[in-house]
Parts: sequence; C-alpha cells; structure tokens
Amino acid sequence: MRNYRLTIQYNGTNYSGWQIQPNVDTIQQQIGNAIQILTKEKINLIGSGRTDAGVHALGQIANFRIEDELNINKFQHSLNSILPTDIAINDITEIDENFHARFDAKKRSYLYVINSMKSPFYKDFSYFYPPISKLEIDLLNKISSEFVGEFDFTSFSKKNSETKEKVCNITLSRWRRNKDLYYFRVDGNRFLHGMVRAIVGTILEIAEKKHHVGKVGEILSLKDRDDAGRGVPACGLFLYKVKY
Repeated sequence: MRNYRLTIQYNGTNYSGWQIQPNVDTIQQQIGNAIQILTKEKINLIGSGRTDAGVHALGQIANFRIEDELNINKFQHSLNSILPTDIAINDITEIDENFHARFDAKKRSYLYVINSMKSPFYKDFSYFYPPISKLEIDLLNKISSEFVGEFDFTSFSKKNSETKEKVCNITLSRWRRNKDLYYFRVDGNRFLHGMVRAIVGTILEIAEKKHHVGKVGEILSLKDRDDAGRGVPACGLFLYKVKY
C-alpha cells in the first residue's frame, strides 16, 4: 500500500466541521469523495484532528492509503479542480506506510483572531468584539500564561464529551496585536472539543472583570464547564499547523 500525506486549507464557514457525519456537509466528506472519484478506490481519509462547525484551517494534515502509485502533481491539480473553492490541497507527498496523521502528531497549534473594528472583509474569519480594545495585551498574556503546563481541562471541554481523557499539555499560550486585529495562539499535544474557544472566552472574562490571574488555576481545579467563561464564536478559530 502507498500512503499519501495532504496539507489542507479550508474556510469552514459552510461546513459542519471536519469529521463525516450523517446528513450534513463536512470537509472530510468533500475531500474523501473527491479522492475516490479520481482514484476509483474506496479510501479512509485520516485527519490530524477534528475541527468544529465553522472552524477554519491553515494547515490541516491528513493521509490516505491506496494500492496504486499517484502522479502527485497531476493528482493535486485534479483534486483541487473538483473540490469546492473553499477547500484547497496545498501539498501532497508520499510518506512511510505507517504514518498516521492523528496518532503521529506531536503538537497542534491553533490561532484565534479577534477584530475590534467592524469590517465586512473580516466577518467570516474573526470575532468582531470591540471591548477587547480596552484590554492591555500584557494583562491578556499574564492570564494566558497560566494555561501553560499539563492540566485536566474538563472545565474547558464541552459537557457530555465522549472523550474520557481530559489531560492536555499546553506549551504556548500567547497574544499579539496588529492594529485592530488581536491574535491568540495556543500550542499543545492535544485539544478537547470546544477547548480553545472556551480558553479564549475565559481569558477575556477574567481580564474584563479584573479577576486575579490565579483564577485560571481555580477554574481548572473545579473541573466544571460552568465555572469557565463563554465559548467564543467559531468564525475566529483556525487550525494553524501540526508538527510531527
């Protein structure tokens, strides 16, 4: 069997997330169907991780295995030509047969974008939230640094999640600003359903209410989603890149 690795970008606005689900349109379904049309083989498309409805990707990684060797350049061109315009395959490489896009991933990076000034050009790719302009970046970063480390993130996972293991190791949690745009980046070995959006909402809430930065640790220890902040909208979230 030959194993091919894809690097994918997508605008998730019109999709119900990455993973195939009944009766809805998903990224995995669109790409999987397109590959099967071209290869005439039934394939299993494996993603590095799920993204929720409305979430975007700058560097999603996936792999699939088939019997035949591909002409990679021709195949990439053909695949992009039949995929919708909001999904793009940026790279295809043949890789070791044992490579698994999900299980071999060592680190995943997410970006969350907030816009403090209304713009029709940012509406699908950022959270329009004017109050952030009143918050100091230094304060946001002090709060964010409290998430770095290995913790049980039950308080930041959606209720009734099927995932039993809630411990994640966060290695980077940081904000930066460029004029009216605010960028939050978080890196970790794994992320739970709704986790990044809950983290962002909690950071904003702690900063706005002027809670002490140790509030993060208190919320983590309680292991209850009701004690964390609101989940911010999906439109501002991007799967940035995956490291192996």
